[in-house]
Amino acid sequence: MKKRMILMLVAAGISIAAIAAVKAWQISAGAKQNASFQPPPEAVTTVVAKREEWPATWNAIGSVAAVQGVTVSADLPGIVDKISFESGQTVAAGAVLVKLDARQEEAQLAAAEAQRSLADLNLQRVKDLVAQGISAQADLDRLAAEQQQAEARVGEIRATIQRKTIRAPFAGVLGIRQVNLGQYLDGGAAVVPLQAIRPVYVNFAVPQQQLAQLKVGLPIHVTAEGAAGIAADGKITAVDSVVNEATRNVEVQATCENADGKLRPGMFVKTSVGMGAGDAAVTVPTSAISYAPYGDSVFIVEQVAGPNGQRYLGVRQQFVKLGSSRGDQVAVVSGIQAGETVVTSGVFKLRNGAAVKVNNAVQPGNNPAPKPEDS
Repeated sequence: MKKRMILMLVAAGISIAAIAAVKAWQISAGAKQNASFQPPPEAVTTVVAKREEWPATWNAIGSVAAVQGVTVSADLPGIVDKISFESGQTVAAGAVLVKLDARQEEAQLAAAEAQRSLADLNLQRVKDLVAQGISAQADLDRLAAEQQQAEARVGEIRATIQRKTIRAPFAGVLGIRQVNLGQYLDGGAAVVPLQAIRPVYVNFAVPQQQLAQLKVGLPIHVTAEGAAGIAADGKITAVDSVVNEATRNVEVQATCENADGKLRPGMFVKTSVGMGAGDAAVTVPTSAISYAPYGDSVFIVEQVAGPNGQRYLGVRQQFVKLGSSRGDQVAVVSGIQAGETVVTSGVFKLRNGAAVKVNNAVQPGNNPAPKPEDS
């Protein structure tokens, strides 16, 4: 019995050792196979980094304001007798917009002119009598004062009639009409907005760090946000003398000719201020940058040595320092050299040393001044 137990234990030990040897061989073979495994190359697009003249510009968000802008209103109360404009019309300075009913004032003017004529005749008669020594000088002085009062009364009524004719105070573009024929207007009631839009102001803010580089006369390019084809060039004409204590920004005002009149007051615009001659910079598409909290990087395509010593087309991750951006491009201050091939799409699926396959049939945008189509 004891001998049989020993034989069973020996047999079990031999079986376990055999199974362990087989498993060890399988694991060793799998490890060798995995060590020689090379993942398939990732499909990417590439571009050769170039050194270009990068203009020194400052981009900011601004808004358009009219050089002159008012809501034309009634000076005196009255009933609208005539409307001489259409909504959206361009008018010259002094153009008649609205006439209020002035028939009562015109009748008063006729009476005042008649009273003035009588005062002129009485004054002339008394002058002749005083010259003959018949009338006293006091009568002449009294009639002279009455004649002046009559003349002033005529001027007052004429001024009232003129004030009931509402005119454009300056040349510009009218807005939407806010009165109707026959409507009674109170003094100060709105008639129509009027904006002078040739030229226009563009107001924007810049940080105080940029204040030393800004000066009157610098060129500026303005584009309307979300409105293709609306753009204008101008110059900085004023820099505010006060820095905002809350934002530490300073307000800047530029003037654009706006010859086509497409820039309208209140419009939201992007501004690009030319800061003079720029520096040469290595530029790549923004899609080539892998942004990360620990540092931005690009993947450079080159021949990479594998674990077995064989060389293949792979990528090397390179950390970079970025400068300003322009359209689809970004300037790289340091990290890559001109002439190096950089991955422009597919960077999110790459790692250092990964094999790649270049396919540049379709490439991402790399235009310094892109013009996207309306969607």
